[in-house]
Amino acid sequence: MTRNESNDPRSAIYEVVMKYMEGLQFETQNIDYSKLDKHKRSVETLADISNSSIQIFDLNEKRIVFFSKNYANLLGYDKAEFEALNYAFFEAKIHPDDKYDLAMYGLSSLKLFKELSNDEKLNHKVVYEFRMLNSAGKYVRVIDQYQLLELDATGQIWLMMSTIDLSPNQEIESSVKCQILNFRTGKIIPSSVDDKPSLELTKRELEILNLVKQGLLSKEISDKLFISVHTVNTHRQRLLDKLGANNTIEAIIFATKYGLI
Repeated sequence: MTRNESNDPRSAIYEVVMKYMEGLQFETQNIDYSKLDKHKRSVETLADISNSSIQIFDLNEKRIVFFSKNYANLLGYDKAEFEALNYAFFEAKIHPDDKYDLAMYGLSSLKLFKELSNDEKLNHKVVYEFRMLNSAGKYVRVIDQYQLLELDATGQIWLMMSTIDLSPNQEIESSVKCQILNFRTGKIIPSSVDDKPSLELTKRELEILNLVKQGLLSKEISDKLFISVHTVNTHRQRLLDKLGANNTIEAIIFATKYGLI
């Protein structure tokens, strides 16, 4: 029996990342878009000098708001193509075996940055190495460095710069690599995703998670298991806490990775 792609956790990566970012709420008075205009000019100059392909991601608008002029040169795609589809275009070009690990590393890194002081947030960047499909239909390894450009007035991450280059390591069978670098001190923090959750889920929590995975709502689960909706929601919240997930989609992906469901 062929596994339905919609039930494959690897196919939900884009949705998971976007769900996390949707939880970041911004107030107009806390962001100053004149700063974005200044960064665009500086980043374009940097791209010209370094020949790196650079983009700026706006977590308020939940999209890439700037591509350097040389961005189309990286993988050979037409600029109009990726500007129209934005982040979804590039997500579709990532090697399917790399998407899962990239999502796990990405979520872990965002959560780590959230715990840092404002100064420390601006002193760190995340360096990924993974495979992407170029316009010739060939997978190549790229190095993608994410650095924070601006926080909003409350200290929340707002603008992020992505600098992408072809990796000198073109061993296509190599797995995803990720590390967090403090570029002020040179200290490197290896990034990893735990193979096991810190706590095991109970039989009831696993039962509920499997029903959620099937698309049942809390009221439907309540009727099926002959328990109250309040009890269902309590179990759902506990399993999120145990798995370190922000939402049900993440919980399903994490539990699948851990081999719990």
